[in-house]
Amino acid sequence: MIYGVDHFTISDVMEILANPNNAKLNKESKDKILRSQKNVHQIVESDRTVYGINTGFGPLCDVKISEEETAQLQYNLIISHAVGVGKPIAKELSKMMMIAKIHALSKGFSGVSLEVIERMILMLEKDIIPAVPEQGSVGASGDLAPLAHLVLPLLGLGKVWENDSIVETAKVLNKHGLEPLILGPKEGLGLINGTQFILAHAILGLHKFEYLLNLADLTAALSLEAYRGSSSPFKKELHDIRPFDGSRKVAGRMLTFLEGSENLKEHEFCDRVQDPYSMRCVPQVHGASRNAYEHLKNLAETELNSVTDNPIVLSEEESISGGNFHGQLLALPLDYATLAAAELGNISDRRSYLLLEGKYGLPKLLVESSGLNSGFMIPQYTSAALVTENKTLCFPASADSIPTSLGQEDHVSMGSISGRKFNQVLGNLENILAVELMFGAQGLEFRRPAKCSNYVENAYNLIRTKVEKLEDDRLIGKDMWAIVQLIRERKFDVN
Repeated sequence: MIYGVDHFTISDVMEILANPNNAKLNKESKDKILRSQKNVHQIVESDRTVYGINTGFGPLCDVKISEEETAQLQYNLIISHAVGVGKPIAKELSKMMMIAKIHALSKGFSGVSLEVIERMILMLEKDIIPAVPEQGSVGASGDLAPLAHLVLPLLGLGKVWENDSIVETAKVLNKHGLEPLILGPKEGLGLINGTQFILAHAILGLHKFEYLLNLADLTAALSLEAYRGSSSPFKKELHDIRPFDGSRKVAGRMLTFLEGSENLKEHEFCDRVQDPYSMRCVPQVHGASRNAYEHLKNLAETELNSVTDNPIVLSEEESISGGNFHGQLLALPLDYATLAAAELGNISDRRSYLLLEGKYGLPKLLVESSGLNSGFMIPQYTSAALVTENKTLCFPASADSIPTSLGQEDHVSMGSISGRKFNQVLGNLENILAVELMFGAQGLEFRRPAKCSNYVENAYNLIRTKVEKLEDDRLIGKDMWAIVQLIRERKFDVN
């Protein structure tokens, strides 16, 4: 993959994350970078007033800066903006920020030097990853504070990850024989303007969300088998006359997951007319969440291949001060995707609850000796708590805006908060689905000797490698955690 030239996808970022050497600069990308840097220097030499190149920033945009002061201007910009607070984001998120930033700068519209970009690539390859605080961006001039922390190590400042610890940058640069860089005109601004913090959260969330969407379908199939529900609501003919992409895909997947089930065959001879919505409407609910996933993915990949700093340097004669750094284009779909992920948990909890009611041949609380034993009563409390927590996280951060920069930046996106909330909801969803998987596996114990579909049987067997059938009360919190680990390690066959 070639930075600044190739069209990157979410999958490409995940591949570079695992193997940084798989992405390089080539002659075309280097030529674009050098041409852009030359344009900036020619603007400086011409003594024309151009925002961010020889002026102050934000409300100080009218203050002219001399050519001799430009290096100090860029240094001051970065150290003054590195004011993030809170815990450091995950190391993988910092890596994603770097990958996205390198790709954007390499397109040749930012005026950042080849030396700086090559240093960032080297840092990725040597696993010198900046520590970035999680709070402080309003997602308007891009992610100013997080990006300032991301590039502090270029100056020999800030902190970086060393394995699983965070240490002073100077110590690590010295170990690798690297000197701090001195930034030229426009470079500081090009480095800290942009949406890479928001984008990294979107990419990580999309990577998780895709698997959890697929897992939610399988989890629903497990519950449906345990409940001995009907597969009729998944028939193709039903969804062809309301042809949403998401619901059609989920309906087809459900039929695949349930093919050959003896439990569903039993349903043909029962006196039930129809199942509750959480069983019957899986295609419509899961499908709506899939539509949201696809929407965010399309927009995130557009952003990944965009230039989002400011000003944009088109030539030595033309530099445009615009708003490509504004995070609204990702903030709105991130909030939509957060709601979509929360709804997967909401309907999963309802299916879990149905399995506890003691209907249609299942014992109350999924144990034969309830009363003496609480059985699976309390894990559903945990699921309910997480579902409600997710609901509180669904308030759209993008609905708010607080003016900053003395009113110069008078509308902001808050997209960084949208991205963080999205990943919080996904983390909760992993636990909610783990509860349903645990209940579904237990429910199947009471349907033997009837055979499940191959997919459901495989999922059941995987769960049973970590979690035994519950006969009497035990520490089932350990069981839940074991299933969460299977989810995080992507052990379930969901395709």
